[in-house]
Amino acid sequence: MTGSLPTRVRTWAPTLGAAVTLAVVLWRLGDGPFLDGLRALDVRLLTAAAAIGLVTTVCCAWRWRVVARGLGVDLSLPAAVAAYYRSLFLNLTLPGGVVGDVHRGLAHGRDTRDVGRALRAVVWERTGGQLVQLVMTLGVLVVLPSPVHGYMPVVAVALVASLGCTLLAGRAWRGDRRSPLARARRTLAADLAGIVRVRGAVPAIALTSLLVVLGHAATFLLAARAAGSTAPPSRLVPLALLAMLAMVLPSVAGWGPREGAAGWVFAAAGLGAGLGVETAVVYGVMALVAALPGALVLVATSVPRPRVLVRSEGASNA
Repeated sequence: MTGSLPTRVRTWAPTLGAAVTLAVVLWRLGDGPFLDGLRALDVRLLTAAAAIGLVTTVCCAWRWRVVARGLGVDLSLPAAVAAYYRSLFLNLTLPGGVVGDVHRGLAHGRDTRDVGRALRAVVWERTGGQLVQLVMTLGVLVVLPSPVHGYMPVVAVALVASLGCTLLAGRAWRGDRRSPLARARRTLAADLAGIVRVRGAVPAIALTSLLVVLGHAATFLLAARAAGSTAPPSRLVPLALLAMLAMVLPSVAGWGPREGAAGWVFAAAGLGAGLGVETAVVYGVMALVAALPGALVLVATSVPRPRVLVRSEGASNA
């Protein structure tokens, strides 16, 4: 019983942190930016969100399919798109922000009778997308002005040094080949080799991830315009990418880190924290509307299938 408390703390601490972030934003700025964000929505904006969401979801599903094929748990593109929509909807409506991804991996694992590989395919798919997002964000922040522009050379050097040290440590490490860490390394290496062996896998993962980031950035810019921002895209894009980095953190049904990060970057850029939070609210509703087809998929897959009774020939002749 005593060992269960730390586990519960680790489980709920990220979500609690997101709730605290949201509470601090409300305390500092009030509910005005939230209400203004809701009032800024209209049919054209939500239609654009749904259209962009369709493109980004298909790209994510394609990326997942490529990764899954490399791990030997292939799935069709229509099935991948439907499962990804369901995953997005669950991520945006349940605490934590990753429940949908876990559900997607488990459901695919049950279908392929290999839950381990299916879950790893989801992890690799999300990791690949986030790496491309990180590289693209760093590139934009180096080129365009932003609140963190002056720190980017140091950040870039630190990231390269960290990656180099990690690779060197991995090569130098020698341990028991039967240890859990050694088995994990072998699994990781085998997964990467399998993905790379798929023809055109790396370009496909990079291209689909790039399109996803561009789609999310375009949605953020539309949200900023709806919130009343008149800043040029060259000024808004870095802010959008910075805010999007925070969206990978655990949240309360999508809320919390996004509003905190958007408020901070907009304030640091001289545009006002209120405008940043209002933009984040508009973006959040647009993202939820874009994920609504996932609710239909969830309902369709939750309905139990009727059992078909197959009678033997002898029984039918009795």
